Amino acid sequence: MERRVGVLARHLSSHSPSMASGNPSEMISPFPTAGSFGESVFAHVVQAPEDPILGVTVAYNKDPSPVKVNLGVGAYRTEEGKPLVLNVVRRAEQLLVNDRSRVKEYLPITGLADFNKLSAKLIFGSDSPALQENRVTTVQCLSGTGSLRVGAEFLAKHYHQHTIYIPLPTWGNHPKVFTIAGLSVKTYRYYDPATRGLNFQGLLEDLRSAPLGAIVLLHACAHNPTGVDPTLEQWEQIRQLMRSKALLPFFDSAYQGFASGSLDADAQSVRMFAADGGELLAAQSYAKNMGLYGERVGALSIVCKSANVAAKVESQLKLVIRPMYSNPPIHGASIVATILKDSGMYQEWTIELKAMADRIINMRHQLFDALRARGTPGDWSHILKQIGMFTFTGLNTEQVAFMTKEYHIYMTSDGRISMAGLSSRTVPHLADAIHAAVTRIK
Repeated sequence: MERRVGVLARHLSSHSPSMASGNPSEMISPFPTAGSFGESVFAHVVQAPEDPILGVTVAYNKDPSPVKVNLGVGAYRTEEGKPLVLNVVRRAEQLLVNDRSRVKEYLPITGLADFNKLSAKLIFGSDSPALQENRVTTVQCLSGTGSLRVGAEFLAKHYHQHTIYIPLPTWGNHPKVFTIAGLSVKTYRYYDPATRGLNFQGLLEDLRSAPLGAIVLLHACAHNPTGVDPTLEQWEQIRQLMRSKALLPFFDSAYQGFASGSLDADAQSVRMFAADGGELLAAQSYAKNMGLYGERVGALSIVCKSANVAAKVESQLKLVIRPMYSNPPIHGASIVATILKDSGMYQEWTIELKAMADRIINMRHQLFDALRARGTPGDWSHILKQIGMFTFTGLNTEQVAFMTKEYHIYMTSDGRISMAGLSSRTVPHLADAIHAAVTRIK
């Protein structure tokens, strides 16, 4: 080895004027360090702000207080404040691990076939005419965010309208996902701060004035961040209006089964639109309802007018996915498919899913009762009326900052709290904080 290095050194010195001269100051190192080139080529890059949602957890983790509470995280927690892995998920994983015939080969671009078929059945219903007529194409994506992004890229490339209307407010990542995909984002009125409920008339007016054929993002259930959903009668009015203006529905279904505890009830809005023969997109996530957050398991379905169109749409979805991440991961999708295709495991999942939904509903009642017991000013009935993981409390930015500083309670600055982050132990502390905030800070 030493002899070869010596030969290489003599070879370099004989071909390099500076080394031949023997002047060390003129020698160029054959292995320059990054510092040899002076300042970093990325020195101009500025420090980006924390994500407003994920940044809450960063701040929470830095707080040494023993009474701190994190109500910003969008993930389910047990009564003990711990992450939950469903028993049925552990069982499915064990089956997969024990199956020696399983390999780690690439999935097709569209993902695991069983997963796609079962995911479409879960959201549209087993008796869906669209499924029976093969008018639906479903592709496995990287959870809900990836499903939205793939759908957005497809629309930007193949749909005649590049404007998408999203509710005000909505999940903070929605405008970023659609904008970066090349769509123009506009908003429609959704939340009414006065009633802490739905601004239904404002919603209808804004959709009525939208250009013909515009895309409309709809939360299938458990609207994030407000927890405010239209009634079935209101959904029907929204459907009729949208179809009359050829507005294209793009559903984000992040909480099927997790909102009410019923998989069918939480999919009614999507099924209502799919049943009328019109076209739509639906993004699904298994992060919440199966607790598969880190596995990034999701699906994008596009309901088309005919099987022929659906086949062509799928061919173009492949061209969107291939240069983006090539093909999706196999493990999480295999867990979902294992559970959905086995009637016993499916039943076990629905029981565990309802238990999670019921615990969140119980937290709503406990918080409402605690505020009422303290005589906290204001009408807090919206806590009971809203649904799903989040409650839009109506607290303002100053009140939120006060609660963080004085009570070590962490939430997003818009006053959204995760009911799943609460427990019977922490409800009294939160109620004390809310009571102090609304009585001291207007």
